Amino acid sequence: MVSKSSQIVITGIGAATPLGNSFNAIGDALQAGRSGIDWYGTGTFSRHQEHVVARVQSVDFEIENHVISPSWRIEKSSRLEQFAVVPAAHALADAGIQTSSCTFDQRNRIGFIAGIGAEQLKDWERDFLDGGHDVFHAKRRPSLVHRAAQILGIHGPAATVAAACASSGYAIALGKAWLETGLVDACVVGGCEVLSPTALAAFHNLRALSRRDDDPKKASRPFDQNRDGFVMGEGGVFFVLERSGSAFSRQSKIYGALAGIGMSSDATHMVTPCSDPVQASRAITEALADARLSPADVNYINAHAASTPVGDAAEAGAIRDAFASAAMEIPVSSTKSMSGHLVSAAAAFEALACLVAIQRNIVPPTINLDNPDKDCLLRHVPHRSISLPIHITASNSFGFGGSNLCLILKEAA
Repeated sequence: MVSKSSQIVITGIGAATPLGNSFNAIGDALQAGRSGIDWYGTGTFSRHQEHVVARVQSVDFEIENHVISPSWRIEKSSRLEQFAVVPAAHALADAGIQTSSCTFDQRNRIGFIAGIGAEQLKDWERDFLDGGHDVFHAKRRPSLVHRAAQILGIHGPAATVAAACASSGYAIALGKAWLETGLVDACVVGGCEVLSPTALAAFHNLRALSRRDDDPKKASRPFDQNRDGFVMGEGGVFFVLERSGSAFSRQSKIYGALAGIGMSSDATHMVTPCSDPVQASRAITEALADARLSPADVNYINAHAASTPVGDAAEAGAIRDAFASAAMEIPVSSTKSMSGHLVSAAAAFEALACLVAIQRNIVPPTINLDNPDKDCLLRHVPHRSISLPIHITASNSFGFGGSNLCLILKEAA
């Protein structure tokens, strides 16, 4: 067991998102309040032919050959595999970990945890749309997280976490636990998601997606009284977590510390959040307790707020309950207004947004927040980012089915 006094820190970041493929590019988009949302045609597979989505424009960016097997070819891999392998490779390279030069024992001490939902269904769907028959005669192959670990030259423990919209946050939390117990010396954590015609059709039929048909960039409207559903997004975001002692000894760049984790479940409904904020509030309260912080210590809250009528109001209630008198003093925003909802990768993307806030001392805005809903009373940051000293952040993720998560990220000591 590693001493709890040793911080768990973030030393590497890799991303492929609708707002860019690097920490700085994403930071620029968030600071500028720029949307990555547009129209997307799903083809004949879906009755509703065109959806508003947040799509990754290009995954054909530079590959870090010193951390990726030379036999892997991006053009021959699925989009989901690209969103796992390439960001994870960039995260390792950013952390200064070159797996090709690591010893066998060192590779055995690097873990990999990915938040991915319905992995096989997405692979089968894409294969079927391309004329294949995997759905009828599924190929026997390892899960994506194990394939990705092999491609990256990582031989430590590997696991997939499926907790709906909180999946990648649960992966981050599990990576912290692995490091604190001494199971690994470094851990690649995060999540990935692809746009699926089946998922788009299903969520559209559930009336969970926005049905605005004017400007797609105005469709995601967290906390606004005219919100009518979320906008699906895609991408992958991965981090390298290490213990602070190891990071300092390697003289690694440190983006921030993962100070606290809080989790709970309510299991009220498959897609509708619980109207009673007690369990979502408890996740926040436990994260603060794990970080040994009080509500007033937090400088920014990145809300889960996906732009659903019930969900945003329920989260606002949970924030007010957990932060009590401090709730109206702490700026709150939802970056899903710009990025869309990256589902399995959402929590990791929003943790990255918190690190942007810490590094740049800014609060990203909630764009399209023209008329805040009276049921979502908080200290909102509409339309434009604001400059403030940001040292400690809280990031909420509340997944379908009742998976509640809060991450506390702060400046590294």
